[in-house]
Amino acid sequence: MDNKFPSNASLWLSNGDQGLVQVLDQRVLPFETRIFEISTLEQACYAIREMVVRGAPLIGVTAAYGMYLAALNSDGPDREITMLQAEIALNATRPTAVNLFRMTGRMAAVYKQNKGKEDVVSDLLLEANRIRNEEIEACRLIGEYGLPLIREIGSRKKGQPVQILTHCNAGWLACVEWGTATAPIYLAHRMGIPIHVWVDETRPRNQGARLTAYELGLVGVPHTIIPDNAGGHLMQKGMVDMVITGSDRTTRNGDVANKIGTYLKAVAASDNGIPFYVALPSSTFDLDLVNGLDSIPVEERDASEVSFAEGWNGESISSVRIIPEKSPVANYGFDITPARLVTMLITEKGLCKPEEVSIVALINTKNE
Repeated sequence: MDNKFPSNASLWLSNGDQGLVQVLDQRVLPFETRIFEISTLEQACYAIREMVVRGAPLIGVTAAYGMYLAALNSDGPDREITMLQAEIALNATRPTAVNLFRMTGRMAAVYKQNKGKEDVVSDLLLEANRIRNEEIEACRLIGEYGLPLIREIGSRKKGQPVQILTHCNAGWLACVEWGTATAPIYLAHRMGIPIHVWVDETRPRNQGARLTAYELGLVGVPHTIIPDNAGGHLMQKGMVDMVITGSDRTTRNGDVANKIGTYLKAVAASDNGIPFYVALPSSTFDLDLVNGLDSIPVEERDASEVSFAEGWNGESISSVRIIPEKSPVANYGFDITPARLVTMLITEKGLCKPEEVSIVALINTKNE
């Protein structure tokens, strides 16, 4: 990374300009490093919808700043209408990640409580900053609670690397800092515990091959990129000790919505007796939903993501068609992993069984 943006941060306020939010443009990583600037509601919506930013926590944080910018750029009697329109517009960008709706709701509540105050915009900025900081701290604590799981396996392997498989990107790029699934990995690496990460490429947008591998490479975590369909083979051969993924929405009974392909990894892990962990902040739980398969909306994305492959041609990013021109495409962005296939949930409040009683109790627990 160069010195144009904070190290290991994917979103920040521009120095000296509280009306400008800057993010890493994840569409061009790892081939280019580009900053995308957000100063309007429309730009915030575009960044989320077009996956300039992605990952449930980062989507939520970006949406919070989008609400703030909507208020900043409006005044007088039209501001209340603008805030309502902003919430509707942001909520329409991506349907699966619950953090989006939770954070726009928080910002709307702050506005409603303070709309008569002269400094209501300042209150909204404070809330957006608070949301950002909460997500960062939650990810740090996920790392603290997940670390012993890696350490315990490491102690049994007597110096041999702990083999970890992950899917998609649930790192600091998706979460402002630290990441969810990667936070325990980063802490283990810092503490000198030998680890190796199997990185699923995560078709069709290759967030694993392009983003997770990029992150791990920056800090020197040993890793190997594998085709999505290789995970089961590695598990059968005893080459995986644990699986850690993130989540875009988790129901009150522990069903997990995550990037398409997660369910298949959970099935393979269960068949081979390998622990399957899901790392997520409390903001990713949706206690209003019980049966994930029936109730979590699964985003269907543009066919071009499947019909074309994108990469670096030596001079620029380009794409090529990889399927017959007239063949139809189904491009589901997420799948649902049933709670019965999840070994444990790793949260900022501790480890939690994927069951309703434990999840509700966890959400009602205050961090010490």
